[in-house]
Amino acid sequence: MTAVMPTTATPLAPVTATLRAVFGTDDLPGLAPGLLVTDDRFGWAPATTLVDGTRLPELLSAAARRWGGTPHACAALAWKAYSYWAALPAVLGWAAARRVPLLDASDVLIHFEAHGPLVTIGLRRSTAVAVLPSDPLALAGLPEVRVVADEAELLAALRASLLDAHLAPLIAAIQTEVRIGARTLLGSVAASVAQAVLGAADTLPGPAVRHVETLLAALDLADLVELVPGPAGKPTVQRRTCCLAFTLPSPKVCQGCCLRSA
Repeated sequence: MTAVMPTTATPLAPVTATLRAVFGTDDLPGLAPGLLVTDDRFGWAPATTLVDGTRLPELLSAAARRWGGTPHACAALAWKAYSYWAALPAVLGWAAARRVPLLDASDVLIHFEAHGPLVTIGLRRSTAVAVLPSDPLALAGLPEVRVVADEAELLAALRASLLDAHLAPLIAAIQTEVRIGARTLLGSVAASVAQAVLGAADTLPGPAVRHVETLLAALDLADLVELVPGPAGKPTVQRRTCCLAFTLPSPKVCQGCCLRSA
């Protein structure tokens, strides 16, 4: 196991190092290289434009063109992609180094392209990062660093920014456009959190399963997935909700889908 240690070089260094270790590259289909957007003048917009409905039809239309399914199925798949990449920096930051970028919708930037990923996500350079008092960053005096009292407060900060101030309002916005249940969408968030941590297990300090359980409990999502033994006994994610990919013109049953256990 190779643990990614905190560093004062950049607040997000442990996050980008973990992403590089997991995916083998900094060029990921859903994230800006290095996470930070250095110039937001060219096509980037804050994720608040999804939450307030301004650009949400653009996302849903792109999903409809890509998958050709019903409006609610395409919305569910767009959400599955978006919530995975949006959650990844906070989840891996916490698991790798207890260093959490605070992903309020106003600090997350989105970019649409005619070809390539459905949406690319990046962070403003001013995005705050929450750390524990023991983190070297706590004494660095950087304006973007927020020192919290303890582990419980760090998890609360992760939840408040990622879920309460970003993903939950976006779910509400999606529900004004299509008929789809919050439990279906939150199931994708739970699966994304679990899959992100398990996928990075070899790079993380401590047991990955314990990280998953702690994060899901903090987000009140623990009832939406189950960790079950997979190949060679390694834990895999079993969903208790469906992303609706099986309803597409070319149906797909994802690994870990609840339909497999029906």
